[in-house]
Amino acid sequence: MSAAQPATPPELDELSAALAWHNGDAIATIRTLLDDCRQLREQLALAEISMSIGFTRGWRPSCADKEGAQPTA
Repeated sequence: MSAAQPATPPELDELSAALAWHNGDAIATIRTLLDDCRQLREQLALAEISMSIGFTRGWRPSCADKEGAQPTA
């Protein structure tokens, strides 16, 4: 009987996929990820502005690391 192979962590698979997308260029990968992050933060800011408190029963979208806040599980 052979021992079960440990599963590759999903983070490593995502990292490998991102690097493969950019032909192994780590700088281009980081640049793309930062651009994606910036775009998502802009979309979140727009959602925060456009959603009323009543619409969401008191919850408002916000960036988790804004003003030192910690993400909740």
